[in-house]
Amino acid sequence: MDVFVGITGASGAPYARRLVQALVAGGHTVGAAFSSAAPQVTGQELYGDLRMPRDEVIERWLADTGLPADRLFEAHDFGSPYASGSARWDAAVICPCSMDTLATLASGAGSNLLHRAASVALKEDRKLILVPRETPLSTIHLENLLRIRRAGAHVLPAMPAFYQLPESIEDMIDFVVAKVLNLLGLEQSLLGEWDAGITPS
Repeated sequence: MDVFVGITGASGAPYARRLVQALVAGGHTVGAAFSSAAPQVTGQELYGDLRMPRDEVIERWLADTGLPADRLFEAHDFGSPYASGSARWDAAVICPCSMDTLATLASGAGSNLLHRAASVALKEDRKLILVPRETPLSTIHLENLLRIRRAGAHVLPAMPAFYQLPESIEDMIDFVVAKVLNLLGLEQSLLGEWDAGITPS
């Protein structure tokens, strides 16, 4: 499968890294792009440095994920195949998805590659998954989520569960990423099938 992963400046950089790691390890074709704010948030959440230079963040992130450097596109690279419905790619995931990006997509507007790839996915009836990470949610947020869902996107909030008895933050990250992979229809080993012997209270 050929999947575009758009990474915004919302909190949730560990989800994006793990998703790209899993897709690359699974042998899938992956293209990715950071929004303008995403490298700064990634530097803070993954490497503990809000002031880390953008180039260093990207270098470390590429090493962590195994994504080839030529598969990380600039935010305004409209020559990317993910900017065109004529290119045969399969799905787009915006992870994490900021409320600003959600609002842009729900309005049908767009100014960067993340917006364009999501718009292409919608108009071409390809899978689009948004992983919003915000709390609490305002009425405007909720209305935008409903609008984008009605337009055909899948809304998968970054909400880890606890019935699988997570033992680490990594387990909680894997839960959300596994849900994304399941929606993409891909095999994954991050989260097992539901065990009927477990009865949530």
